[in-house]
Amino acid sequence: MRRASTLASSVLSRTLSSTLQDCSGLSTTSAATINHRFLHAALLSTTSTGSSNTRRIFNPFSTYLGVAGALVSAAAAASLSQEVLAKEPPPAELVPKEVVLYQYEACPFCNKVKAYLDYYDIPYKVVEVNPISKKEIKWSDYKKVPILLVDGEQLVDSSAIIDKLGNKIHGKEIVDSASDKDDDEEKKWRRWVDNHLVHVLSPNIYRNTSEALESFDYITSNGNFSFTERITVKYAGAVAMYFVSKNLKKKYNITDERAALYEAVETWVDALNGREFLGGSKPNLADLAVFGVLRPIRYLRSGRDMVEQTRIGDWYTRMENAVGESSRMKA
Repeated sequence: MRRASTLASSVLSRTLSSTLQDCSGLSTTSAATINHRFLHAALLSTTSTGSSNTRRIFNPFSTYLGVAGALVSAAAAASLSQEVLAKEPPPAELVPKEVVLYQYEACPFCNKVKAYLDYYDIPYKVVEVNPISKKEIKWSDYKKVPILLVDGEQLVDSSAIIDKLGNKIHGKEIVDSASDKDDDEEKKWRRWVDNHLVHVLSPNIYRNTSEALESFDYITSNGNFSFTERITVKYAGAVAMYFVSKNLKKKYNITDERAALYEAVETWVDALNGREFLGGSKPNLADLAVFGVLRPIRYLRSGRDMVEQTRIGDWYTRMENAVGESSRMKA
């Protein structure tokens, strides 16, 4: 039993350290710091090794702490009351023959890529990565998600994936057609999504134990877990992420989670400046990025509060209409 506990501690510790970066946007140093602190804070047992005592963890909850920034994926699109906007599929000859997304279902960055694929009606397959073994991506030197394979070519990092895929399916003619002003605005708000918006999400969906359990109920139901992992991670993971969210609040100077979320989405609505989308009459890449990272929380308590307490609802509904049904291929 002692050997099993030690082995589990080692595996889960490495998992926590690496997967905290996979989809949360944390730097290597930050992830390592959080890993160190929470492995010790959550200590369950002490075992003797030789003449010294070495602390060991046998905590299944660390299995899915890689979803620190990873949130709960949205349910199927709600019934839409507005007229559905036309999607923008690329010319048939430019559509990749095979697109495969390696992801965590609840990851906001993965959902950002999916929003892009869905909007442009690009068929894609999904491979759900097990956050412990990561056996699904052992073939790759890159050990984070999302990873997108496009006709055999590996693309990594959500924003870079979208840029490179856009060049493939649109060509330089469309990319160069935007004005410098529009291009600068789009880039500014895409950076804002990656550098600010995603960081206010985790403290909100894990702000108390009931909301953390709500989140992990979905995560464990849809993630790539064994039966045992699914049972243990739901409860222990919810407790762990509650404490991790407090650490993230300090890191990003957040005092009131909901206020920070409301302020962020109100800032986005102000940026629209009366337009249907930041892109004008149709979504641009910034619209898709904001929609993608918010989509996982929309039907959680935090997302419901967000829509009820801010002006984001109308824009969000327009985005649901514009993006439409998923182009994900059935397994």
